[in-house]
Amino acid sequence: MNRNAEVDAWLADYDNPMKPVVSAIRDHILACDPRITETIKWQAPTFVYKGNIASFFPKAKKHASLMFHKGAEIPGQFSYLEGDGKEARSLKVQSLVDLALKADELAAICIAWCEMRDGN
Repeated sequence: MNRNAEVDAWLADYDNPMKPVVSAIRDHILACDPRITETIKWQAPTFVYKGNIASFFPKAKKHASLMFHKGAEIPGQFSYLEGDGKEARSLKVQSLVDLALKADELAAICIAWCEMRDGN
């Protein structure tokens, strides 16, 4: 996986009840497509491939919140993406059980982003 030591350090210091969920989402996204890497932007882990895919909102305590910066542009129908603004969409995960339910769609969203950025 394309782990970044800065994100490892951020997670080590992350004091939030959603830390296990955030960590599991990270693992899932990095495993779903080898093109995806990670970095710290806006003081939070951000997934990238030819642009910013999504960033965690680290202050959420009742769910893990992942903002897809250009989520409205990602081709496909994704029932777990929330929002109706011009660009951003968010995905909220309440627990590890909830992640298991949303895992396939989360992977599909990330892969669709990579394919779109590659012109496929």
